[in-house]
Amino acid sequence: MLLPDFPKKKTDAVQINPRRVFCVIEHAYQNHEIAETVCRNRFTIAGTTLDLESSFDWRVNPLPDDEEWQIEWHKFYYGLDLAHAFLQTGDVKFLRVWEKLVRSFIRQVPVDFASADVLARRVQNWIYARQIFAEARYFKGLSGDFEREFLAGIAAQTKYLRENLTPERNHRTLELYALFIVALGLPQLDKNGELLRLAMRELHENILSDIQSDGVHREQSTHYHCTVLRSFLGAKVNARRFNLKFPESFDERLLKACEFAMHIHRPDGVIPAFSDSDTGDYSDLLKLAGKIFERKDFLYAATRGREGTAPRTSNTSFKESGYFIQRSGWGAGENSFTDEGFLMFDCGRLGDGGHGHYDLLNIEISANGKPLIVDSRRYTYAENNDFNWRKYFKGTAVHNTVCVDGKDQTSYRRGKPKGEIAHGKFIERLSLPNLDVLCGAVFSPNYATIHTRKIFFIKNSFWLIHDNLHGAENHKFDLRFHLTPAAWNHCRTFQTENNAVVRTSEVALLFEKHREILIEPSWFSPAYGIKHRAPCVSVVEKDSNETDFYTLVVPLGVREVSLGFTVKKGGAKTVVEICRNDTTKEVLSWELNDDYLEDLKFDL
Repeated sequence: MLLPDFPKKKTDAVQINPRRVFCVIEHAYQNHEIAETVCRNRFTIAGTTLDLESSFDWRVNPLPDDEEWQIEWHKFYYGLDLAHAFLQTGDVKFLRVWEKLVRSFIRQVPVDFASADVLARRVQNWIYARQIFAEARYFKGLSGDFEREFLAGIAAQTKYLRENLTPERNHRTLELYALFIVALGLPQLDKNGELLRLAMRELHENILSDIQSDGVHREQSTHYHCTVLRSFLGAKVNARRFNLKFPESFDERLLKACEFAMHIHRPDGVIPAFSDSDTGDYSDLLKLAGKIFERKDFLYAATRGREGTAPRTSNTSFKESGYFIQRSGWGAGENSFTDEGFLMFDCGRLGDGGHGHYDLLNIEISANGKPLIVDSRRYTYAENNDFNWRKYFKGTAVHNTVCVDGKDQTSYRRGKPKGEIAHGKFIERLSLPNLDVLCGAVFSPNYATIHTRKIFFIKNSFWLIHDNLHGAENHKFDLRFHLTPAAWNHCRTFQTENNAVVRTSEVALLFEKHREILIEPSWFSPAYGIKHRAPCVSVVEKDSNETDFYTLVVPLGVREVSLGFTVKKGGAKTVVEICRNDTTKEVLSWELNDDYLEDLKFDL
């Protein structure tokens, strides 16, 4: 790509005349308070707020212990907040601060300073902010020769980005999308249209390689799936805006990705956090997808049942990725939309790249409008000398599964693992009236024990979880369930006639009577760089080569019903009786044959 012909004298004017591109994130960066603090060189990035000197150097990380702070700082998302503040108030200080920050960055930082994906986000956000400023009725133009420096800076960064694209996965997606935005928004940087053709061709190849046939992104992270989906949806909208068309297979794969995003949204409107994830509400993407594809079920999920039509299925399977959903409904029955029960189960492979956590057979559960059993999330990408929080949050022990001898299912590495890794195996799903059953197993190279988990969703109301661990040698088995920060210092443990119980105001977890329950301190990270204390329920079996854990998970709503259960085993047959306080019994029985549900019977 040739650089544009700029006037040689700084006094000569440069007119950009950009074309308006659709900004898929504009609504999310309209915080006036952030704009005000940035004007004072105060930046809140990745959970940490720093006050910087007026003459700061972009090349020096103000938070040396975590490079992620500088990475996010360099992406310039706060530029959209500045632009929106100017749009609303007309106060020229917001425009001048943005110009000053962009100008100083261009002058200080070489194009190859950081990874290409950081550059891509920055270029997008500069283009987005510039067009928002220009649309304000108060806009009188940019100061001095800023337009020249701005266009030259984007041209140089675009050239570098094109020559240094990441080979694969989510970084490549956003880099290609950045090239697409440059070609559409600043056509003088792509006079022969070659950059636009490259971006569209490679975005098509990228969606086919990165979104699996079941619609799930190859990195197996719910958070990164939605992040990638944002770029693909933005590409689809902008293509339509400029009368461009992607191949039909692009739309087919994009539609599958949108369906996965719809089903993983919990009834309270946020996604579960599997692998490097923060929680988040991506209903804006579902609403956009509903408009693009004329899908009323996307709109229904995005508006929590206020508009559109309910999806046809509640219990959904994404077999290629190993993700499975149990949902009591979509708000059309006795429960409201937000009060429906929800469980997500992971028995797939470790995702490509370095985002995978060692969490096979992990679950998240929510009901009555609140999360009950949660993933601890990611917290940080940095390895600290005092304590390795990266290792902690990737580890098996901070997920809702069974930890064997205190080991991780896959040996820790900050990024992409090396050597053998654990793998999951989906065994089967049975969907019957009043009952949905999931069964999967995990095999780890770090120990010979096989862990099989069966999840029974009974009458769309509560869950029975059966964990079987068996192998040739004795081990310590630690069944772990992580509760929300709201449950911290609010867990009560006690014994009933048949069960050991841990109870909060939101949920009761019941175990067999002989089990000893420990409430351990753990952590929950709602967003990068932020963590809160939360309780972990631990049930341990020591020095055994085989054991069975049974857990009854009972959401405690307005119509609370007291439950208990007993387990009877005879040979290969297991019988579980779930007893209500009115003496009504729900009976499940099954026989095992090579870990499959050979003969499931029930009386519900």
